[in-house]
Amino acid sequence: MSHITLDQALHKHYARNQRWGFTWALWTAILWGAWYVPGTALWFEAPYSLIDANNQSLVLAATAVMTWVHAVSVLFFLFIWNLMLGKSGDYVRTLVRFRKISKWYALASLCGGPMAIFGSYMAMGFIGPVFAAITSLFYPVIGAIIARLWYKEKITSRAALGMFIIILGGGVIFGPELLGELDFNNSNVWLGYLGAIMAAIGWGAEGAVAARAMDVSDPDSGIQCRFTFEVLFWSIIILPLIALLTDVPVLQLITDTLSNGMAMLWIVLGSACHAYSYTAFYKSFGLIGVTRGEAIGNLHAAFAVLFVVVFTLDLPAWYFFVGLFLATAGSLVMFTEPAESVAQLREQETSI
Repeated sequence: MSHITLDQALHKHYARNQRWGFTWALWTAILWGAWYVPGTALWFEAPYSLIDANNQSLVLAATAVMTWVHAVSVLFFLFIWNLMLGKSGDYVRTLVRFRKISKWYALASLCGGPMAIFGSYMAMGFIGPVFAAITSLFYPVIGAIIARLWYKEKITSRAALGMFIIILGGGVIFGPELLGELDFNNSNVWLGYLGAIMAAIGWGAEGAVAARAMDVSDPDSGIQCRFTFEVLFWSIIILPLIALLTDVPVLQLITDTLSNGMAMLWIVLGSACHAYSYTAFYKSFGLIGVTRGEAIGNLHAAFAVLFVVVFTLDLPAWYFFVGLFLATAGSLVMFTEPAESVAQLREQETSI
């Protein structure tokens, strides 16, 4: 009977972690790309399609309602996910350990929900979905910088090169259409820019923050905790304050959304995509790190266009294929990094 050495066993373990980490990150990209179809379609359904674009306060409140309903739906799908996995007990145990663990998920929920998802909806509503997608491509840079400064996650030259190529590919895919969406005569365009900045910073920061908790918790339970806190923030603090401090009909917006079958269909489809995209997202962090997980997730740019083609039957322009080639090449650059290098991401241990 043949025996393997310790080094060989470690190499197999690292290689398996790397393979699964990149697989989860790729599923993140696929499902995130799919989310842009129902996420954009929602703006064409009542009550959102009936709102005057020049009524800034009403549009922002509607975006908040949209994001809240979205978060509730995502939490439902995550509840089903963990129930099927038999991890409901793990979820409760993780949630109640606020001082040591779930506080990081609470902070991640602020970065990813009221900042990133809300900001992305703002960018789509005030400028357009292409602009929202391309600006989100820069979030891995934010996440990598935070992870590097905060808990010394390594950024190898190969990882940096692969991340740059992926972002470049996304820019090539969306760049030409982006220029057609920008309307500099629109007085509300600054809200779209603000939302885009919020999305890039929020998603980048969320990955770095959530990774701190995933050192000592299960990612499936963690992502459910993250959306639990987001729903609480929207339900207990943000939406009630909007209703109390403004004359915006928040309750009417909620009622109109819930009573519109097509609007709810798009929300359910988008939430399903986002729920399992986020699940894969969090799983990848513990296996290949924030920098690599977010960079591979950036392939959502290519998948977003592919899904749009499937649903509209409009073939993409030539530059899409150039961008797709670059994004794929960047992923391969990162994937071919030695497994041991990916496994040794931290220069030093940091306490929770």
